[in-house]
Amino acid sequence: MKTKYAALLEPYQLPNGIEIKNRMMMAPMTNYSSNPDGTVTDAEIAYYTRRAKGVGAVITAVANITPGGKGFPGEIGCDRDELIPSLAKLANSIKRQGAKAILQIFHAGRMSPSDQVPNGDVTAPSNIPAERAGTLGVVPRKLTVIEIEEIIEAFGQATCRAIEAGFDGVEIHGANGYLIQQFFSPHANRREDQYGGTIEKRMTFPLAVIDKVQHAVKEYAKEPFIVGYRFSPEEPETPGITMGDTLKLVDVLADKGLDYLHVSLQYFWSKARREADTSRTRIELLLETINKRVPLVGVGSLYTADDVAEAMKTGIEFVGLGRELLIDPEWVQKIESGNEADINTTLDLDGKEALGFPDPFWKVITSVPGWVPGVE
Repeated sequence: MKTKYAALLEPYQLPNGIEIKNRMMMAPMTNYSSNPDGTVTDAEIAYYTRRAKGVGAVITAVANITPGGKGFPGEIGCDRDELIPSLAKLANSIKRQGAKAILQIFHAGRMSPSDQVPNGDVTAPSNIPAERAGTLGVVPRKLTVIEIEEIIEAFGQATCRAIEAGFDGVEIHGANGYLIQQFFSPHANRREDQYGGTIEKRMTFPLAVIDKVQHAVKEYAKEPFIVGYRFSPEEPETPGITMGDTLKLVDVLADKGLDYLHVSLQYFWSKARREADTSRTRIELLLETINKRVPLVGVGSLYTADDVAEAMKTGIEFVGLGRELLIDPEWVQKIESGNEADINTTLDLDGKEALGFPDPFWKVITSVPGWVPGVE
């Protein structure tokens, strides 16, 4: 390993005492490859096993915490106890490679396809449709207070299942336009009760989910268990979440006793757009607000060893590798062995078998031009 990359491979101790062996995490990516009943497939296990060998932690694809929260076909399920053996199979496959296994848990809210949820009942904080491809025209049903409380409880139950299955932690998915983000968003949340209105009230649901998850950990985990939280810094909609809003949220989250925060970005060096200094990167603003109170995971189009080394200089504690590990599952090992020049940065379109992709995931990534470099 070259000295310039040494910082990437340093271990890090999370606030709860768990040590991550290096600063690389596999970022969560939906892979559409579980069985219709939510159990993981052998192909999915092989895909994760291959990519868990170098990174310090693997954050899985989203797992739905209720039947009505499903966001994709082929999604991992954690909404009932019958799925615990399947979840254990996934956790064990990751942990055997030396990586920490973190299950990402979520509810899709108004982003749920109507054909993926019981009776086509798409729900959200308010009956405001999403303005995003795939959901246009779907008017969600406004959740009742009782239903909201049931969903909060379901996050706790999903955490208990993750603990029983042997995961090292969970990541609460509060990003990418899904239900937790919807409650924080002035676009999706037009409620006038305790869950909506002011920015403080729009934080009520995300904070209640965190409290419930942390309570489940305190009650059921017999050893330290990771709780992370992922968020998106801004929304394109008007009204929508601004960078100023997110900095207020992150200031609160940094004192919640979480083990890490994880910002969802397409491009690591992107700059703020609204209600913040637009000459500065979002990462810079977030680090300033967090002020070392909680580790931050950064992500976004960092393909080479030099890309990641430069990102680490900002002061972030971890880098999430997403598309990079799709393209080159041995990304970390090549740095360890001093062969970083051999890292592949474009997808081999003839490499499905060699790269260990499940069929459904391969079909998706090779049909979306520009999402993964090499796919035109």
